[in-house]
Amino acid sequence: MFTNISGKGHDRPELQEAIEELAGSGFLGIQLRVNDEQGEWAGSAGVRELGQSAKALTDGHFRIGSSTKSFVATSVLLLVAEGRIGLDAPVDDYLPEFAVDRRITVRMLLQHTSGIFNQTGELYEDGTIVLGVPWRGKEWVDNRFKTYLPEELVRLSLSKPARFAPGTGWSYANTNYVLARLVVEKVTGRAFAEELRRLILGPLGMTGTVAPGASPAIPAPHNHGYYRYEDAGQERTVDVTRQNPSWVGAGGDMISTTRDLHTYFSALMGGKLLPAELLAEMRTPEATAGYGLGMFAQETESGTVFHHNGATMGSAALMYSNSDGSTTLTAGLTWVDDAEMSIAPAFQSAQQRFLAEVFCGKLGR
Repeated sequence: MFTNISGKGHDRPELQEAIEELAGSGFLGIQLRVNDEQGEWAGSAGVRELGQSAKALTDGHFRIGSSTKSFVATSVLLLVAEGRIGLDAPVDDYLPEFAVDRRITVRMLLQHTSGIFNQTGELYEDGTIVLGVPWRGKEWVDNRFKTYLPEELVRLSLSKPARFAPGTGWSYANTNYVLARLVVEKVTGRAFAEELRRLILGPLGMTGTVAPGASPAIPAPHNHGYYRYEDAGQERTVDVTRQNPSWVGAGGDMISTTRDLHTYFSALMGGKLLPAELLAEMRTPEATAGYGLGMFAQETESGTVFHHNGATMGSAALMYSNSDGSTTLTAGLTWVDDAEMSIAPAFQSAQQRFLAEVFCGKLGR
């Protein structure tokens, strides 16, 4: 399936070829949107549902996983701009009920430098695995409609030893963003979904983006994602398009479309959401992993590219932009997931291939 909406007669066959090949590498459905000097292009490949022939949607809804973190970080920074949150204030000032180490600041939450244990578990350098909430295999499948309260996730994480002293290391932890969202709700007195609409969705006219909380619903239309697991020695595959995302919470629960992700990220990077000084803070990476405040900064031969991709069961998002928002790439992918995350190599390949074509102009040349 191919859609050309550039208005300039550019078919972009290299992009269509790339998504067709990726669909053959293990993905069920791929929807891709590119906005650059050639105009806007959107296309799709693969199928909408497993075992069916209907083509994948080009602008359907999908779960965006950790791309959610960028929206949370931007919301926090907009409240910083309003003078309601201090970026370097102790988290304990806003959420005293958790007795968070007073050395941990709001900035550390957004940059993953707090040292807080990740609610979804940790893999330590010596190979030790410490489990958190279930998110793999039959146990997750059986509990995929269970509701976890954010407070429950935070208390679980704080009951475990910190990975390091605040500000002395970097470790990606969903709990940082569960806490950040709770700070938003505490200072505003409103649900995060309401603040998201006030701060971002409403001003930008984004109608396809949802912060679902504990709701398992996903707006129509959408492609379908699946999960494969073992049950009593038998391999089973279940449709997990509907799932309660509260187990990951603000670390990765949102739903969007390629169009809305483009609208958001191009506006953010183009300086239309945040004051210049806060956007600069957001885009300044720490040294370990190149993570700013809710986004990664990646150096390419064509300049710095900013992104925050995300994945959850059976669904993933890609969200890339150059420094001024004039070139963006957004994508939604669906597949049959499993506990071994066997799609991971293809997911990495997708990121690298799209990055090479859109930002470095190398694919098929």
